[in-house]
Amino acid sequence: MNYGRVVLAGLAGAVAYFVCGGVISGQLIAKEYKPYEGVYRSREAIMHYFPMGIAATFIAIIILAAIYAKGYEGGSGALEGLRFGALIGIFIVFAVVADEYVTLNIGARLAAFIALGRFIGWLITGLVIGLVYKPVTPS
Repeated sequence: MNYGRVVLAGLAGAVAYFVCGGVISGQLIAKEYKPYEGVYRSREAIMHYFPMGIAATFIAIIILAAIYAKGYEGGSGALEGLRFGALIGIFIVFAVVADEYVTLNIGARLAAFIALGRFIGWLITGLVIGLVYKPVTPS
């Protein structure tokens, strides 16, 4: 495993993840959260926790890049990354978004938008990890 590339892929993946999240949740579906202001923190309150969230997500994506590296089967980094991102996205939709829909007092429309947004975000994050990670070449 190429540890330097794992960290680099994790950093690039985290940037992609945050850009996707900002565009999708922060712009495209932001109005869908309005009816649930009692469920979610305000933008101001989120900013208080934002550094912790960035650090935790960065660590999580480095771990995902390591998982990608361990499962890398060769071939196109873009296709491998898309496959990996799709698997992570599907996992997140069923393990996280479905659980949030059950436990949080949110509507099906918001849950569907969140599911689609997270899937797309992880698909793109996986793509970026696949494009950046390169295995160690034997000398």
